[in-house]
Amino acid sequence: MPEASIETVAEYWNRRPCNIRHSQAPIGSKTYFDEVEARKYFVEPHIPAFADFARWNDKRVLEIGCGLGTDAVNFARAGAEYTGVELSEVSLDLARQRFDLFNLNGTLIHADAEHLDQHVRRASFDLIYSFGVIHHTPNPDAILRQARRAIRPDGELRLMLYARDSWKDCMIEAGYDQPEAQSGCPIAHTYTQAEVRALLRANDFGAVSITQDHIFPYVVENYRAYEYVLQPWFAAMPQDMFRALERRFGWHMLIVAKPG
Repeated sequence: MPEASIETVAEYWNRRPCNIRHSQAPIGSKTYFDEVEARKYFVEPHIPAFADFARWNDKRVLEIGCGLGTDAVNFARAGAEYTGVELSEVSLDLARQRFDLFNLNGTLIHADAEHLDQHVRRASFDLIYSFGVIHHTPNPDAILRQARRAIRPDGELRLMLYARDSWKDCMIEAGYDQPEAQSGCPIAHTYTQAEVRALLRANDFGAVSITQDHIFPYVVENYRAYEYVLQPWFAAMPQDMFRALERRFGWHMLIVAKPG
């Protein structure tokens, strides 16, 4: 089957922007954005530590795939000189509303990151950050090539990609799950750690660390109703055992890399 086009990918994420249902408050309100952030970091508590927002004070940060802007506003609050690019115009409009509502500074660009050099300067960012984005594009290699051009020689790449050696991928293969909450995601690449290292090397990055995290433990029907009910097998599992499972079979591969 041929790979979906970038236009198909954009249409999918315009129809259902990631995390848009994380709040029942009026979309675009302060309450809405606060609840979106709270729910995102409750369900994915590893994100703030991985992003390490405070570290990027007074640094130039480029986020590839800013979505509704949850991580974006936290980089901006921490004092980063923030730039975000986003393929989905619907998501980007909400991110812009969010920056305006909270009186934050940042540059938000509608762009296909496979052609990033049409929008940002070469060798100009201290951090390039992308959480759960480039595995949804037809050509992840092209985005990493573009990232390599945009990053400073002493800069850092922080990237989350979906892990093939994971609990969730096993459940997807068995027919019990799907890559995204909304069905029909046109592209969702998965990677082994060896494949990630090869992908980085091919684009002149070297891995500093690769770890795994995050298994979604809740009953989906309850979660959609904003109720956090653990699946019975996870409810019966001691927390330290569950964390060990996440570190070995987590869906999120957390990658830190350097140029060259």
